[in-house]
Amino acid sequence: MGSLRLTFACGDYDRTRALHEGTVRPDGIELISLRLPVEETFFRMMRHHEFEVAELSLSSYVKSLDQDPSPFVALPVYPSRQFRHGGIFVNAAAGIEEPADLRGRVVGTPEWQLTAGVWIRGILADRHGVPVDSVEYRTGGQETPGRIEKAAVDLGEQIRIAPIPEDATLSEMLADGRIDALQSPRVPSTFRPGGGVRRLFADPVAAEKEYFTATGIFPIMHVVVVRRDVYERYPWVAQTLTKALHLAKREAMANLYDSSALRFSLPWLIPGLEEARALMGEDFWSYGLEANRNALATFLRYHHEQGLSRRQYAPEELFAPEATEAFVI
Repeated sequence: MGSLRLTFACGDYDRTRALHEGTVRPDGIELISLRLPVEETFFRMMRHHEFEVAELSLSSYVKSLDQDPSPFVALPVYPSRQFRHGGIFVNAAAGIEEPADLRGRVVGTPEWQLTAGVWIRGILADRHGVPVDSVEYRTGGQETPGRIEKAAVDLGEQIRIAPIPEDATLSEMLADGRIDALQSPRVPSTFRPGGGVRRLFADPVAAEKEYFTATGIFPIMHVVVVRRDVYERYPWVAQTLTKALHLAKREAMANLYDSSALRFSLPWLIPGLEEARALMGEDFWSYGLEANRNALATFLRYHHEQGLSRRQYAPEELFAPEATEAFVI
């Protein structure tokens, strides 16, 4: 009997590249690697369940748990993590000088259920006195008109939210003042240092370091999921894939610290890596459940509070049990 062939749709990350290129091979599995933009992967996976294994937005995955049966099972592997203080942009003429000034304003977000948006809204509410319902929201395409939610959301009367005009973009509306601010994982095209669109936090790196020091949270953006029909037929793939993804990340982190020739086009890559380790610990991009329990529990609270999940899930409910046991080695 040959290896099990599975499609694997994921972004082109250093921490997954060993799987894409075959230098790390999961036992008994032949991966058909598809390096796709994350928005395409998420849309195709949420709407059509096209891939057997895929990177998926943490928010979309948690929302999918409300379905019975849920279509996916997650692995405790996080190909994307990112602090999001740098993802809040304001119109420079709107008079927004500090986070509390966002109260009562009109704020754009490409989709309500975006993981980055869930984190931003939760952090603003928890730490900066901006309750989620104190803001009026507008959704739509950031750079191209016509974007819609990947999964339907029903916020009832809790949130004031409406789509932007069909021919408009959030980036243009931010620049011309039709919205006061934008919360997004991507930098808007109308942002220029010193221009009419600026970041809310003048020094987002300092704000993010302060946030980590206070909370210990390095926000999780994406997980890896296995389609439920595949998992139920071959439950062993959960642990096998988790171990392989862990090995791929370990290989990437070792290569990243090779100072003989920089792996990426960033002049101060090595000092930046050393600074991250000093602040966040040696395994700052950790996988697994226990090492990330606080970050996961915080996100799950935000997700429920923001009307995106019908109940507040516990971190243990997210993952295949075989995958959490993969780290006891």
